[in-house]
Amino acid sequence: MEITERTHCLILGSGPAGYTAAIYASRANLKPILYQGIQPGGQLTITTEVENYPGYADGIQGPEMMVDFEKQAKRMGADIRYGLATKVDFSSQPFKVEIDEEKWIEADAVIISTGASAKWLGLESEQRLNGFGVSACAVCDGFFFRGKEVAIVGAGDTAAEEALYLSKLCTTVHMIVRRDEMRASKVMQDRVMNTANIKIYWNSETDEVIGEKNVSAVRIKNNQTGEKQEIPVSGFFVAIGHQPNSEIFKDFLDMDEAGYIKTIPGTSKTNVEGVFASGDVQDKVYRQAVTAAGTGCMAALDAERYLSAKGIH
Repeated sequence: MEITERTHCLILGSGPAGYTAAIYASRANLKPILYQGIQPGGQLTITTEVENYPGYADGIQGPEMMVDFEKQAKRMGADIRYGLATKVDFSSQPFKVEIDEEKWIEADAVIISTGASAKWLGLESEQRLNGFGVSACAVCDGFFFRGKEVAIVGAGDTAAEEALYLSKLCTTVHMIVRRDEMRASKVMQDRVMNTANIKIYWNSETDEVIGEKNVSAVRIKNNQTGEKQEIPVSGFFVAIGHQPNSEIFKDFLDMDEAGYIKTIPGTSKTNVEGVFASGDVQDKVYRQAVTAAGTGCMAALDAERYLSAKGIH
């Protein structure tokens, strides 16, 4: 293991959490190095319109907002680089992080903001129309389908919650459930069943998302009869879960059963002193840009206090 570089503060990931951490760490004179990871800008780069982030009165395109975040972090002095953390060694200090399977960096403090990735069905049409009626976040994008018909696929608590959220905005919510029952908690199932404008399709799978430039319908297939039907909708929401991007940390950090990094409540601290986690890699509840940015701020402040207490400047 050849160490090619040493830094006080290394930030992994470049969504709202990573960039906010970089802004705060730079202002604290920690001279952070930030590696953007597999998806520079994070999940917001696949979101079109963002209307719920404070300060953008007229709304903003997701990718454009992330460019703003990056510019601000750069202006504060953050060293922002392309590259992906491929391996880590948190067994001793300084911590060691491998970038792109080719070089190792040593860091006194590490802020993990690697985010989470939405799970998709794997249809070509779903990817092609992503951002044009296809979404993995009802809370982010439901507003754009006010007064329209939409479909949602999923059967867990998240899907039930998102279906209920959409039912307040949309005329009809067509809920596609693969089996003859839902995985969601009993109370969530009851709420869904008792909502008049949510229509459930049991034993059904999505065969195709239909649309040229925007979603116009979804074709579903009944698993038992093989029968197919088309439902005209303007929006198609995928709510089959998220996968936190935490695999490379599993030998060192405490995680829950789904792979979200555990932090000490009210902080960004992990079980390894000097390693901090922020954003969607540790948040499976809120998963919003504004909450991710908030935890990025916490991580930078926690890192600054940690380094200061260690006498590292």
